[in-house]
Amino acid sequence: MESGQLYRLEGSVETVVFHNGDTGFTVLELATSEELVTVVGEFADVNVGETLVVTGAYTTHPKYGLQLKAQAYERLLPATAAAIESYLASGAVKGIGPAIARKLVQKFGDETLTVIEQTPERLTEVAGISPKKAEIISKEYQKQFGIRTVMLFLSKSGIPASYAIKTWKKFGLAAQELLTQNPYLLCVDEIGVSFETADAIAVQNGLAPDSFERISAAVLHVLRHNTGNGHTCLPQEKLLMTAAKLVDADSYHIADVLEEQVARQELVRLETPEGPFIYLPRYYEAECYVASKLSLMLQKLPGEEPLPDAQGAVDRLEAAQGITYAALQRQAITMALTGRLLILTGGPGTGKTTTVSAIIRLLEGMGEKVALAAPTGRAAKRMSELTGAEAKTVHRLLEVDYGDGSGAIKFKRGEKNPLPCQTAIIDETSMMDILLFESLLRALRFSCRLILVGDPDQLPSVGAGNVLGDLIASGKIPVVHLEEIFRQAAQSLIVTNAHAIVAGQLPRLDVRDNDFFFLPDSSAQHICQTAVDLCARRLPRRYGYSPQWDIQVIAPTRVGAAGTGELNRALQQALNPPDPRKKEFSVGSATFREGDKVMQIKNNYDLAWERPDGEEGLGVFNGDIGVIELINRPSSSLIVCFDEERRAEYSFDMAGELELAYAITVHKSQGNEYEAVILPLMEGRSRMYYRSLLYTAVTRARKLLIILGSAQAVAQMVASNRRTRRYSNLRYLLEEVCDDG
Repeated sequence: MESGQLYRLEGSVETVVFHNGDTGFTVLELATSEELVTVVGEFADVNVGETLVVTGAYTTHPKYGLQLKAQAYERLLPATAAAIESYLASGAVKGIGPAIARKLVQKFGDETLTVIEQTPERLTEVAGISPKKAEIISKEYQKQFGIRTVMLFLSKSGIPASYAIKTWKKFGLAAQELLTQNPYLLCVDEIGVSFETADAIAVQNGLAPDSFERISAAVLHVLRHNTGNGHTCLPQEKLLMTAAKLVDADSYHIADVLEEQVARQELVRLETPEGPFIYLPRYYEAECYVASKLSLMLQKLPGEEPLPDAQGAVDRLEAAQGITYAALQRQAITMALTGRLLILTGGPGTGKTTTVSAIIRLLEGMGEKVALAAPTGRAAKRMSELTGAEAKTVHRLLEVDYGDGSGAIKFKRGEKNPLPCQTAIIDETSMMDILLFESLLRALRFSCRLILVGDPDQLPSVGAGNVLGDLIASGKIPVVHLEEIFRQAAQSLIVTNAHAIVAGQLPRLDVRDNDFFFLPDSSAQHICQTAVDLCARRLPRRYGYSPQWDIQVIAPTRVGAAGTGELNRALQQALNPPDPRKKEFSVGSATFREGDKVMQIKNNYDLAWERPDGEEGLGVFNGDIGVIELINRPSSSLIVCFDEERRAEYSFDMAGELELAYAITVHKSQGNEYEAVILPLMEGRSRMYYRSLLYTAVTRARKLLIILGSAQAVAQMVASNRRTRRYSNLRYLLEEVCDDG
């Protein structure tokens, strides 16, 4: 059979080997008049006994052989009474089993399916079917065939089945009619089709280029896209210019549409001294809530009495532990005891952990319940190890609620079910985006004490917002910035070089007998080879480090011979090569096998996980790192074990949410620390080389850092103090509400 040639096969579904109800990914066996064919593709609620006409191209799987990869299909309803009975008896329509199927066909014969669809009230003529059951059968039939109708409608535009299922959930029976009139409805968050794809459908449907539907969708697309770049809003003029360029339209026409969107409350305009900013409502509400809640937490509660003798409490703790806190540490501890809001910042080695431990000990000694959390599992684990107290991820602390498939996160903890603590201490606050921070504040009582710990010199959060930076810049929240590097930490070149980088000074690259090493190299290929050798052989041999968990290769970029893509391929070959005893499978150009180190690259709030102690939950998040424990071919699934021993099961078609994590980008490393970090740096990528990126990478190393590459690249990064502005107005809103109060 010719590669790439399309074939059209008609046959009956013999077996459904695998089907994912959320995405539609299916493996089935189709019995044609000549042979049994394995078909893979995206189908909705396919059932044994159905007759399908499938169009697709043959491919050869390295393990499973010849398969037809479906590009389109149509369903042929069974026409004879016998075929209808067989179809219904298979369980194709919920509420109908073999016995009911037999009765229905005996009563209605060849017209059975027409009766179910058009006159379901007649189903009550069959003994055992009540009016309520007739209604359920009719709805299930309509739902099943509604999804298929939407799928066929979208497949003509090349849109995968997974979107059809989301579309049906959002719009129901009206989906096809609504999308014909306005294809841009596919761009809503719950569905997530790209603007470009929806725009192509609109062109096919003859929608006018200057239509309200198209222009308003372009404006929404620009805002949604920029939340992915960290912005909670955009200046109105920037938004108008970007949208006008996207759709090749006059900015004045865009402005007219924008006014209508604001009037409809689809968007929010905030007037500021810098000019008007435009928000998606969700982000405006989040910033307003955060500003309002923090301003109230700053106020003294009725009947609230100051803590007596906070200084004496610190004195007694010093005596009990035989230590003396530095002046700024002491200030932070007393402020934490006497106030309800505190931001504690400082670079490595400045005593943040010692200060937090003292605060925990004193507050618990006063009978307060203290909750500790951090944005990532590794950061929470490190917080537990250093303080001796239990810490959770913020998501686990807030208890992710069961997902509804909308892509929006929900928590069990909130204003109606607040956290049962008197103090919450959050580490790595620079990683928290505005939506997660809002959720945290909603779960805290007004009387709760909140202590935010972080390092503002690190990269900001991956999600939208600049929470820590905005709170500090507002000047409204008490801040203590620890500066003194303590004696033990001062012996570490990682620590002293990190502080030099922040100060705009070159780190020492000439010392080779400490914890900070620089290995000069100008060849990207050789840098890649050296990184592999260090990770797979030299560091495990000399220090006993585990290549899987103790060593992390961190690179500024994904592309190039020294980027994460090539590094991952080389490291996988060295650390987890093909093995007959290890199952594997491929997704695009990536191959995953049992034992591979992988990372989740997008938030999935609906993915279930389970721990060995029986605890269950939902949600695996962008940046979570784990190991593939099992690949199950018969069920087309794999199991990944993440931090905190959370095990999650993925279907093969969800594997696009994972990527190899032997090498990760600096941005993905945020919130994590590793015993040893290998950092390849090549000259020539000036846009990605700036000071905070280097600082963040260096401070990921706990005991050993090895930089491979160019001293010029290091100098270039130190010299570039570029900080891309994140558009948000949390600082302005907090200043306004505090000044008004």
